[in-house]
Amino acid sequence: MAAISASMVKELRERTGLGMMECKKALVEADGDLELAIENLRKSSGMKAAKKAGRVAADGVVAVAVNAGQGTLVEVNSETDFVARDDNFLAFADKIVNQAAASASTDVAELMAGDLEDARSALVQKIGENITVRRIAKIDAPVVGAYVHSNSKIGVLIGLDGGSEELAKDIAMHVAAVNPMVVNPDDVDPAIIEKEKEIFAAQAENSGKPAEIIEKMIGGRIRKYLAEISLVEQPFVKNPDQTVGQLAKAAGATVTGMVRFEVGEGIEKEEVDFAEEVMAQARDI
Repeated sequence: MAAISASMVKELRERTGLGMMECKKALVEADGDLELAIENLRKSSGMKAAKKAGRVAADGVVAVAVNAGQGTLVEVNSETDFVARDDNFLAFADKIVNQAAASASTDVAELMAGDLEDARSALVQKIGENITVRRIAKIDAPVVGAYVHSNSKIGVLIGLDGGSEELAKDIAMHVAAVNPMVVNPDDVDPAIIEKEKEIFAAQAENSGKPAEIIEKMIGGRIRKYLAEISLVEQPFVKNPDQTVGQLAKAAGATVTGMVRFEVGEGIEKEEVDFAEEVMAQARDI
């Protein structure tokens, strides 16, 4: 019989989410064969597809669907860029965004219940990496346009009142490149503005200028800051002599909504000391 090491139990626990003793028992029964242990556990416990080595799924693609008056954006994650370019993975992402577009909900758990979760589980087993559907967003507007960067790592939806889908796509391309925080200056959280004022005030205190001059300096810096982070105030990437707001106005349009997804943003890959984890497992077994 094969010796069951602490690292084997650790990996099985990470990949199945099951308890230590259950994993150790499964490995003993499978004579140390990790994949056979997973297969047996799935048969006995109804467990869905196991995670692949517990790795974080921080790569992947964004996919978009635009129908009359509505756009849908989803992020589907894989562990590596290699899998993110796999035809089976891309077909799964298309299936997700199309079903998300047909649903009124943006709740991932609700969308994945049933057939889509079965499809995800099957793809995990076929491809050999953890695959997750991370988030869904929608925009409803009289005109909706979308842009997905050529590597499918960045996707943007833009809603307009007036204008055309082509204009919305151009503005979405700008958003993909520049990444504004908000559509309009008025949309900025007041707490963020106050924090920036504190920073600018601390910088201005060392200028030696009178208080009234410092107040004007702070006001000017805040206006500049709001212009830099607000979509409609930014110079349009295709024509820096014109702001995005001016571009929209010239076409008789107003920007009403913006959503931008970038694959993996906000996901941190945890750095772990594997040797220490193995030692900890060994102490517990």
